[in-house]
Amino acid sequence: MTDFRAAASAAAERIAACEAKGTHAFLAWSGEIMLEQARALEAARADGPLAGEVVAVKDVIADRWFPTTCGSRILEGYRSPFEATAVRRLREAGALVAGKTNCDEFAMGSSTEYSAYGPTLNPVDPARVPGGSSGGSAAAVASGAVDMALGTETGGSVRQPAAFCGIVGIKPTYGRVSRYGLVAFGSSLDQIGAFGKDVRSAARLLAAISGRDDRDSTTLDRVPLSEPGPAPTSLAGTVIGVPREYLPEGLHAGVRAACDRVLKKLKELGAEIRDVSLPHTKYAIPTYYIVAPAEASSNLARYDGVRYGQREDGGLADVRAMYRKTRGAGFGTEVRRRIVLGTYVLSAGYYEAYYGRAQRARERIRGDYAKVFAGGVHALFTPTAPTPAFRLGENLADPLQMYLSDIFVCTANLAWVPALSLPIGRDQGLPLGGQLIGAMEGESTIVRIAQALEAAIDKTAEVR
Repeated sequence: MTDFRAAASAAAERIAACEAKGTHAFLAWSGEIMLEQARALEAARADGPLAGEVVAVKDVIADRWFPTTCGSRILEGYRSPFEATAVRRLREAGALVAGKTNCDEFAMGSSTEYSAYGPTLNPVDPARVPGGSSGGSAAAVASGAVDMALGTETGGSVRQPAAFCGIVGIKPTYGRVSRYGLVAFGSSLDQIGAFGKDVRSAARLLAAISGRDDRDSTTLDRVPLSEPGPAPTSLAGTVIGVPREYLPEGLHAGVRAACDRVLKKLKELGAEIRDVSLPHTKYAIPTYYIVAPAEASSNLARYDGVRYGQREDGGLADVRAMYRKTRGAGFGTEVRRRIVLGTYVLSAGYYEAYYGRAQRARERIRGDYAKVFAGGVHALFTPTAPTPAFRLGENLADPLQMYLSDIFVCTANLAWVPALSLPIGRDQGLPLGGQLIGAMEGESTIVRIAQALEAAIDKTAEVR
């Protein structure tokens, strides 16, 4: 039988050591709570697929044991009366939930520098960002503090930090994992994803939380994913497309070298490499940064100082003044920027010019993927991010540059297809990530290819 208490005690020591270094991966964690969970699991003689695994949870996913702040002052100290389906399934699988991880406020950011509680540092190089918005979860796994972690994606927020921290991150098909208990940012884009130190651990975590949920009408009516088998030794018969738009002139030299190395290895494994095109990729960033803020402006309207969270009402003339002061004090700069942008594109006179056109562009992006996969391609390979992890503070004054770090990952969210990032080498010590994108419900295919690739390359080797 699994020694849950030993696993909890060891994890508490690792988390304490991680946080003592100033990594700030966690917003809340507790060795006592882990031991309490361990005792309950031992009493129940639990033996699920994640028995004894220690898992951290991004702080935009509701849990009854720890606060759910979304990295924001407006929800400081808030405790949810219910837990997310994904968290419940973790515990049913025998996992120990270690605590809640730091993130960009309401998951809006690409570096975890927009957390109201301070940034998370990259465990590989503390002068660098861990990526975002799920940077705390990525850092917790990369540092060895936990075995696995849940993150969330609206536009690449699992895969990009996985690349920056040198671990594996998987975004499932939209609807594969329940969003019940996930604090909404962009409801047509949001998904819960999985981090692991390798492909197998991330895929096992994703399998444990997948499956239909009656509390979320957007979940697919499918049985849960199966755990992955052993890594294949050959990819003969597998066709991997390389979108030319993802390897542009001027791509960071280290990223290009790592991708060239991967493509060579995939050929050696027997895969057919095919040049393909996703011509509407050039519209991805503007489309995403219209659709996501529009949905955010609607979803975040509920934080008004009336129902829950922070309230600023001293000496104010009326309820509208209270709304303004509460939201102004409770939301950070990036959240306010996106609310204003989203409200503008939804406003009378501008809706069709911006939001309507963005939705049509989104359909064309989805059509690009459908056409490529209908043509016999099993998966696409691209870089995960255009550069290695950037320095803390480097992009804070330039929102556009920050947004562009998601240029290779946000299209999968717009198209609802599964995607995975795995480490493919290092450039001057900094991890580089490669991305595999699958067809709708094609998680098992990209996991199989990633396992073969992971077994065949040295993920820490310098690429140039």
